[in-house]
Amino acid sequence: MSSPASPFRSLDLFCKVVDNYGDIGICWRLARQLAREHGIAVRLWVDDLISFARIWPSVDTQALTQQREGVTVQHWRGQDDHYEASDIPDVVIEFFGCELPPAYVEAMAQRPLKPLWFNLEGLSAEPWVEGCHTLPSPHRSLKLTKYFFFPGFNERTGGLSFEADLEAQRQAFLASGQGAAFLAGLGVTAQEAQGCKVSLFCYDYAPIAELFASWQAAPAPVTCLVPEGVGRAAVEAFLSAPMMAGTAATRGQLSVRVLPFVPQTDYDRLLWSCDLNFVRGEDSFVRAQWAGKPFVWNIYHQDKNLHHTKLNAFLKIYDPASAAVADLNRAWNGAYPGELDWRANWQDLQGELPALTQAADRWLHKMLANGDFMDNLLRFAARLLVEQR
Repeated sequence: MSSPASPFRSLDLFCKVVDNYGDIGICWRLARQLAREHGIAVRLWVDDLISFARIWPSVDTQALTQQREGVTVQHWRGQDDHYEASDIPDVVIEFFGCELPPAYVEAMAQRPLKPLWFNLEGLSAEPWVEGCHTLPSPHRSLKLTKYFFFPGFNERTGGLSFEADLEAQRQAFLASGQGAAFLAGLGVTAQEAQGCKVSLFCYDYAPIAELFASWQAAPAPVTCLVPEGVGRAAVEAFLSAPMMAGTAATRGQLSVRVLPFVPQTDYDRLLWSCDLNFVRGEDSFVRAQWAGKPFVWNIYHQDKNLHHTKLNAFLKIYDPASAAVADLNRAWNGAYPGELDWRANWQDLQGELPALTQAADRWLHKMLANGDFMDNLLRFAARLLVEQR
């Protein structure tokens, strides 16, 4: 799949880290993709280098400016720095409405050819997204216009983000049978690999203890692979030991193994290697869809349970959402009416896994047909550039 030639030479992407790894995870993927596939000089402004280093270990947490993977990483220290028009690139992107420094915005307005300015919004299947996608928002006092650009699940949105060679990489990985060797490299034993392999990435408030209890009583073995630090209290209660990479325990039908926190590229391989993936936030949620495997989504908690609306909107359009999948997703997010029978639910879901995997692969190709999010944004930006000139 080829990307269109870009008329833009430079781009700034601003990221304020709120959800530990999700925000920087998305922005880092986009920054690398823009540099590698579109030949754009990308400067990634990020306020939290420590979280960044957890998903990309080569990041220097003390550096003001550094080069990584063809991207200039700039530590965003605050809102009070001074900027000149010459500092401003062709395209400016703010992620999730993070507020740009006032002097930076003023410098944008001083640039002879104004930069294209976008606010990348959060992913949702709610119908209102389609009506707000690409809407302009003129600045209240400067001659600048910001455009809202939404990811989504159909052609009336920006689609989902994926690298041009991602599906080819996945197919090659699966065809070559690399999954066993990859998991073994993370410490997974041959016996653990025989069970139903589940990756677990969630927020601490997810009902992990209930899930673990259902797996202990499962009709067939389950191997749960959880990154170090995720769900610490519940995982340590199961292990009866501190949560450290390499720690493992088996109780009943459930084996839990703690994995090191892996770089983004290896996280994709983990998703490809498992039979079911529990994911959280937005970044791993999207990557789970590109894995072509069934998944359960833990949504970032919002006031007044607005995340329940977001979950239900997705389950309504997600083709592989069987009753068991939908019930588990709702219970995992506190949106299930009444009390879920966790054991019965898992027995149903585990029996459906072969059919769910086929449905998840069909969903993947349905999403690919909408085009890549960044390709779609740059096409829209190029049309705006023509109008601006």
